[in-house]
Amino acid sequence: MQFSSFGDFINMGGYGFYVWLSFGSATLILSLLLIISQKGHKQVISAITKRQAREAKIIKAKLSKTEQYITPVETNEKGATNEP
Repeated sequence: MQFSSFGDFINMGGYGFYVWLSFGSATLILSLLLIISQKGHKQVISAITKRQAREAKIIKAKLSKTEQYITPVETNEKGATNEP
């Protein structure tokens, strides 16, 4: 379909309001979807990072707790062990 002027293109044969409204609303919806998706992605990455840090801290605490209970085995001059 060819238009003789820019005004005819905007008017779209009398249906311009509906055509441009549909283009505008589709653009708005897709833009909002993109923004919300990016924000959600950042939140998920942040939550994963926090969880990994928390799990590493828990593992470190468990390791230090078990190291407190391990007593070194003493050996005498002949190589025999003297366990408490």
